[in-house]
Amino acid sequence: MDVADVRHAYGTHAVLRGVDLVLRPGTLAGIVGENGAGKSTLLKILAGELAPDRGTVRHAGRFGYCPQAVVLDDAFTVRQHLDFFRGAFALPDLGRAEEVMEILGFTSYLDQRAGRLSGGSRQKLNLTLALMHDPDVLLLDEPYQGFDWETYLRFWDLATALRDAGRSVLVVSHLAYDIDRLDQLWRLEDGRLHRQHTRTEAIA
Repeated sequence: MDVADVRHAYGTHAVLRGVDLVLRPGTLAGIVGENGAGKSTLLKILAGELAPDRGTVRHAGRFGYCPQAVVLDDAFTVRQHLDFFRGAFALPDLGRAEEVMEILGFTSYLDQRAGRLSGGSRQKLNLTLALMHDPDVLLLDEPYQGFDWETYLRFWDLATALRDAGRSVLVVSHLAYDIDRLDQLWRLEDGRLHRQHTRTEAIA
């Protein structure tokens, strides 16, 4: 994924003032910043949900997007969500979704309605839907929100496995948790990305 000079404003308030970013295959990267810094706006632009006022976003292959606000139908069961997205992605089966659910410890919830799930379980479903078509680029906005400690660790195991399989994974958060797991890290501040160093880069 290549991002060049992305800018966006809400009225007279400039949120992004020229964002440049290169995310190569086989990279686990992160963007951190304060609440209101523009992280979600940037991720929406990267996912194509929002058009930038200026700049370009180029990426090849399939991408998955896990927004911070979970978009689910409370009346649908987990299984119905999976079936709906399987059709949307034209997938032959739910094999990949089942693998992700097994990793996240979520397989016993198939017949639960989304409206009865806890916040953490809703986020597990959100993440499964973003991953079930095996995307080449994965964009994650506060992906571990509501997770307990065990699921949080399982999430990082999953993200690392995706990176090792040649996928590009971008995790956006307001706090720099577990930055030693990341290959690259940026801080979004004053509408621009500022490169931060990780222990992984220091070792390399």
